[in-house]
Amino acid sequence: MQDPERTPFRAILAGLRASFLTGLIVVAPAVLTIWLLFAAVEFIDNRVLPLLPRRLLPDFLTALSFPGMGVIIFLLFTLAVGWFAKGFFGRQLIDWSERIVARMPVVRSVYRALKQIAETVFTSNSNSFQRACLVEYPRRGIWAIAFHASDARGEVAGHLPAGERHIAVFLPTTPNPTSGFLLFVPESDVRFLDMSVEDAAKLVISAGLVAPGDEEARRNQRQSPATALRNAIQGQPPQPPQPPGA
Repeated sequence: MQDPERTPFRAILAGLRASFLTGLIVVAPAVLTIWLLFAAVEFIDNRVLPLLPRRLLPDFLTALSFPGMGVIIFLLFTLAVGWFAKGFFGRQLIDWSERIVARMPVVRSVYRALKQIAETVFTSNSNSFQRACLVEYPRRGIWAIAFHASDARGEVAGHLPAGERHIAVFLPTTPNPTSGFLLFVPESDVRFLDMSVEDAAKLVISAGLVAPGDEEARRNQRQSPATALRNAIQGQPPQPPQPPGA
């Protein structure tokens, strides 16, 4: 038989638990976002500011120091390099530098790979990773989220079975989607998804906890925070969203 004296105490504990979880959901993303921003700013400042020639700078610049100064200098420097590279002399200098790098056995391979990645990621006309898909990996019957990169081309396409189109897909790992596997899969074995690449990336990063449509469902849910807290204290399940006009 349930002790009636312990029921209010359990209700208070349930209310405190619900309030703590609600606060954690609100505070944790904001704190982590601010921490990552400050960490990125500090990382750039610590690497850019020591490179400045203090003797050649005006006195007010050498005395001026604030968080984010290295980021501003880095952005201005990158903007100036991009503006110079678009000109005639800039293109000539870049071509001359690349010809020198092309003569270095190991450096040229690393440089070409990094340059190709940068052009693919930062150019606006790039069509990489425009579609999310499902592939069977690591065996038949098990499906994994992947991103369609391009069609199989060059020597790789020549060694693949003829008569069927193969595509290159990038299969990311969880929770770090920047690492993964490059797979060449028959197009008939790939199931393309209607969700966007961003939604698929969220699904991968969250290890399946954040599915597409969850945020919209929460926005459409008309249950107020007070009602949700009262239901949590009473042990009732959350109420489903009401249809429009109900």
